[in-house]
Amino acid sequence: MEPVTAVQADVKPSGPPLLDGMPRQRVRLAPAPAPAPLALPRPTVAPARRLPRLWQLLPTPTGTPFTFGYTLVLIATSVFTTYASPALVATLHQATSTDVAHLIRTPVFVLLASALWIAGGYTSLYVIGFVLALTALERRIGGARTVVVFLLGHVLATLATEGTVGIAVLVGHLPESSLHRMDYGISFGVAACVGALCGLLRPWLALPILGYYTWVLVEALIAFSDPMTNWGHLIALTIGVATWPWVRRWSAARR
Repeated sequence: MEPVTAVQADVKPSGPPLLDGMPRQRVRLAPAPAPAPLALPRPTVAPARRLPRLWQLLPTPTGTPFTFGYTLVLIATSVFTTYASPALVATLHQATSTDVAHLIRTPVFVLLASALWIAGGYTSLYVIGFVLALTALERRIGGARTVVVFLLGHVLATLATEGTVGIAVLVGHLPESSLHRMDYGISFGVAACVGALCGLLRPWLALPILGYYTWVLVEALIAFSDPMTNWGHLIALTIGVATWPWVRRWSAARR
């Protein structure tokens, strides 16, 4: 057993008592390091939302393939109607018109072919509405679902208006010539897409767009220049608004 030196005797042990007869028990332990102070997390600041760039408002072959391809088709048909023979253009418009007579004989063909023309040509305001509305809608819900919304407005509004014309002719309120009433264009589909898009925009932007567009359609209906077409626009817009639960679900799934 080692003798206890004076230095060791002066050191008072800390902790449990020492055992007699056991050497090397009075070794001073290094103090434990102080815990590092807790670093409080810095508050995260959400980045400011930037306004969409110009190219995001226009269709692109990779971002919005449906709208981009459809726009090229409409440009081609608009150029054709501008430079082709007026008699040939009138014949093609009549052959693809969604009047009652054609809907009875070839409904699928005329419902699809009538959407290849722009009533009023490329100077129509519906060209701007088509490009902006369908581009924004396709970026949010995808191309296939945009086709569904467009066709819902185009087909259902056409059947509702032309069906009313057919019933009116049947009961004698309209002449039989109304069965061949010229009807073609993309305006019903555009109206449905505008209505559906408003369900995905922020309220400060959606409400003014929806309110202004509704007012324009109602004002045209009051003017009574083309009541069946004007009613069709309102019906198509209502169809687009009715798709809000679906387009919101589709947009959330796409994100």
